[in-house]
Amino acid sequence: MTYGARLSNSFQGEWELYVITDRISLEWPEHSFGRSGPVPTVQERVDVLARLGFVLADGAGWEWQECPTGVMDRVELLASVDVQRKGGAS
Repeated sequence: MTYGARLSNSFQGEWELYVITDRISLEWPEHSFGRSGPVPTVQERVDVLARLGFVLADGAGWEWQECPTGVMDRVELLASVDVQRKGGAS
């Protein structure tokens, strides 16, 4: 089974990574990088996913999306990738 992992700016502007599972959102595995810049590297993201119990799904790559809140407002970035539990556990 695959899940969606997301890297985004929190409400405080810091980078956070979370995995969307079949549980309620309050129980999704998550990690805050504790900084607003620079963007966490691919290796940092992979390491965090491993600590959360996930690995990238076969052939998966990060996809970026801009989420503008308004013409003059700060642009929020969202990256997503398909992941699966380490060891293939459901």
